[in-house]
Amino acid sequence: MPERDEQRSSSPVAGATGPRIVASVLPADLSRLGEEVAALEDAGVDWIQFDVMDADFVPNLTFGPDVIAAARRHTRLPFEAQLMVSNPDVLIQRCVEAGCERVIVHAESTRNLHRSLMHVGESGGRAGVAVNPATPVDAIVNVLDLVDEILVMTVNPGFGGQSYLKSMESKLRVARAAIEATGRPIWLEVDGGISPETIETCAASGADVFVTGSTLFHDPRGMAHAVQDLRSRALRAMSPRGASHGTGMR
Repeated sequence: MPERDEQRSSSPVAGATGPRIVASVLPADLSRLGEEVAALEDAGVDWIQFDVMDADFVPNLTFGPDVIAAARRHTRLPFEAQLMVSNPDVLIQRCVEAGCERVIVHAESTRNLHRSLMHVGESGGRAGVAVNPATPVDAIVNVLDLVDEILVMTVNPGFGGQSYLKSMESKLRVARAAIEATGRPIWLEVDGGISPETIETCAASGADVFVTGSTLFHDPRGMAHAVQDLRSRALRAMSPRGASHGTGMR
């Protein structure tokens, strides 16, 4: 397919409010990845997440920086890489160079989380930190000055299409309180089993960024319908707690 010749979008902009719908390309047809990311942009997602897995930190092997770079020219949307790998430091700079505005490091994956998150900034990216279901928010409170996003996993990472862990909603509330205590505009992202049936309770619990894959790719009415439906449900649930927070991607 032809390359998209416009510059990449800077949306969402700093200080923007409202829910953000992030597409995981884990369920995509990788033989048509350029077309798939272009279709996601046309459907109205806010940015695209690449789940980088190494078959060690998680029991699956996906794609790396070269695949991300190949997809980069097919969309203006921001990219983020979620590094589900045992040695994230070796991939951080390569993911930024491949076109990822943000790189997310799992708290459990590195011996020195603070140093790894600093490495993201030194490589020219923006840092996010992720916590698996068994990891408490307390494990990341001392690195929140280095990140603009917390990712709470609502499944055990490694495979798409898993069932949502409702017990993680209490962790979302704790994470939202930790964010507010910093006084910084940090996104609270949730990933795992996000669907029309689960997004509202996630949003009500404090999340403002929602990663979904299967819901987008398998909606019989199409991706655009899925994005609009998820966004409206999240917005409705977020309204009672006020405007969302977030720095957005640049």
